[in-house]
Amino acid sequence: MTDLEIAHGATMRPITEIATKLGLPAEELIAYGKYKAKIPLRYLRPEEMGKSKLVLVSAISPTPAGEGKTTVSIGLSQAMNRLGRKTTVVLREPSLGPVFGVKGGATGGGYSQVLPMEDINLHFTGDFAAIEKAHNLLAALIDNNIQNKKYSLGIDPRTVSWRRVMDMNDRSLRTTIVGLGGTTSGIPRETGFDITAASEVMAILCLAESFEDLKRRLGNIFVGYTYDKKAIYARDLNAQGAMAALLKDAIMPNLVQTLEGTPAMIHGGPFANIAQGTNSVIATKMALSYSDFVVTEAGFGFDLGAEKFMDIKCQSAGLHPDAVVLVATVRALKYHGGQNVKELTTPSLENLEKGIGNLQKHIENMSLFGVCPVVAINQFASDTPEELAFVAKTCEALGVSCVVANVWGEGGKGAEALGEKVIKVAEQCTATFTPLYEWDWTPEKKIETIASRVYGAKAVDYTAQAKAALKTVYDLGLDKMPVCIAKTQKSLSDNPDLLGRPKDFVVTVRDIEIAAGAEFIIPITGAIMRMPGLPPVPSAEKIDIDNDGNITGLF
Repeated sequence: MTDLEIAHGATMRPITEIATKLGLPAEELIAYGKYKAKIPLRYLRPEEMGKSKLVLVSAISPTPAGEGKTTVSIGLSQAMNRLGRKTTVVLREPSLGPVFGVKGGATGGGYSQVLPMEDINLHFTGDFAAIEKAHNLLAALIDNNIQNKKYSLGIDPRTVSWRRVMDMNDRSLRTTIVGLGGTTSGIPRETGFDITAASEVMAILCLAESFEDLKRRLGNIFVGYTYDKKAIYARDLNAQGAMAALLKDAIMPNLVQTLEGTPAMIHGGPFANIAQGTNSVIATKMALSYSDFVVTEAGFGFDLGAEKFMDIKCQSAGLHPDAVVLVATVRALKYHGGQNVKELTTPSLENLEKGIGNLQKHIENMSLFGVCPVVAINQFASDTPEELAFVAKTCEALGVSCVVANVWGEGGKGAEALGEKVIKVAEQCTATFTPLYEWDWTPEKKIETIASRVYGAKAVDYTAQAKAALKTVYDLGLDKMPVCIAKTQKSLSDNPDLLGRPKDFVVTVRDIEIAAGAEFIIPITGAIMRMPGLPPVPSAEKIDIDNDGNITGLF
């Protein structure tokens, strides 16, 4: 059966029943129908969080074959509940762009899914729409101030860095001209659109811990300069109050369930190649308030999502993972070894051996942070016993536990061995979580530390544009912020064509963007796309709805 057929065959529990499992007062939920709800912020219980264990799920470098990180996260949480541990899974919300583009859905798969699948994939509770409106409100206020000479702050339109956003893949909007149509229609200038998941407002929402913190961060958004070189922030436009008001409901985490009735909190969705790539701090802390274990994930590979999870989210929110699960697949490792994507179901120990370096490097990276690792092999029907044994032997040689899990085909049952191992590691780990760098280091030292130690680069080069941007960072007093490096997810390097474990490469920083509200700076390496386009045959062409309201085509 397809993922959608499996989802339709499930019997969902009322969301009040899921809340009761956690110990949340069902009558206090803000319900969105029978099966999804928002949890008011007043139910955060910081005093209870220290009793819970946080498990981070990451992966090797992504491939077109897919690694199944979300599916493993869901299956693992179901398994841990089967083993008698009160567990909640906490995930990001899907973006409509990828849903209609390549993915067709992002709620897990097989018997490890979150429900209601269609709602979560399409509009859910309207969080992305609220973020989009808050972001575009600031854009409108900026252009209005430029237009209004009486109350003008003197913003130089050429310096405005704030673009507009929409939650759709639309390459035609990457670069636009606004203000055409005469003097009453604004000042003409070049700008463009990013996808909503790339918005700094999204990053801010997922790092904020209260309305007060949200407004402070929104007010700190850097807009540009005046003609006399004075820095302008959103607070100078008095934008933060109205923006926060639009996010009144979006800041509250969403409660849903897995196929097996495990509580799931799904909240926020920043990209991992240009932002922190993980769900909201509020959702994570809410889950920790009511669970023995919380399973969460970080986007893309360990070099992107997990590094940012450790160095940005954990440092900002005072969190630390008690165990880290690294997801790998035999077919992905064969791809890293040079096997054609159309032939990944064909056994090949030769290509597996060539690609295993990618797994080895990510395991080494886990040790940099003082966390206790577990490798999960997400099993596929085409995997041979010899291939699985080779991966397990590699992990054993590095002193890391390795467990095969069949979460797609068997749900929680297929991950019970993995769950037992994760519980043991989380409860017995004596390692001390250590961030990779200190925030008060120079930006150059932070960038070079990540590039050399995590990516494996031999050096970092800066373009003239990046050097000029670094000067701006220092001039604005933002040099003590963490760095959120924008890099391709396809390779450990900044070149997407260098698969496996590349060596002796140079990372080139071509620009540095400022996210003063999110409180990090963004070194840009390679060609990073903030507004993706649709593929030749987008998933949207397969999605349909019948006369009874039944949706098909999501997978």
